Amino acid sequence: MALYRTIEWIDGKVRMIDQRIIPQKTEYIDYSDAAGVAEAIRSMVIRGAPAIGAAAGYGLALAAVHSKAENPSELHRELADAGQVLREARPTAHDLFYALDKVLAAANRPELNSVEQIQEAALKEAHRIAEESIRMCQQMGLNALPLIPEKADIFHHCNTGALATVDYGTALGVVRTAHEHGRQVHVYVDETRPRLQGARLTAWELDQLGIPYT
Repeated sequence: MALYRTIEWIDGKVRMIDQRIIPQKTEYIDYSDAAGVAEAIRSMVIRGAPAIGAAAGYGLALAAVHSKAENPSELHRELADAGQVLREARPTAHDLFYALDKVLAAANRPELNSVEQIQEAALKEAHRIAEESIRMCQQMGLNALPLIPEKADIFHHCNTGALATVDYGTALGVVRTAHEHGRQVHVYVDETRPRLQGARLTAWELDQLGIPYT
């Protein structure tokens, strides 16, 4: 069960945990347009490849859902512009490009002949990308579970948990799965300079999950 989601769609807005202030505070920021999501990516309100991908998809969905376009052609132009703004937020992020391409492809399907259909398709695809990320993380944890002994000390670098994804996590998700299946795991968390993703974010996540760490 999710303790929290790093990013989610709520009432026509995209809500993110502000990762810059963890562990001192746990606060959420709501975004209502693609430019705001792009700035969140640039300023590292959200970080981690899968999380950035989900953010980009939802950013494009915001552009679609809140568009005042009067016809499909106008909306397609707006989405192309919003997509470029989001691409420039993190030019090296593969997951970001993947999500943008998927949402644009969904919105550009030739059988969609109204603004409303395009809006619905864009949001549906953004949701699919976020849910796919969660499923993949959970499956990764199950696949790796046989590799974790009954008692394990695990060294973890940087942050690969729910904060880096949408929920659950990749490498840290494996640790979480092991813990949920009764393994006695202890995690050694390094600082990960210069932003201290380990000391700040991973330690905070492990504390939320009740997993021992040093």
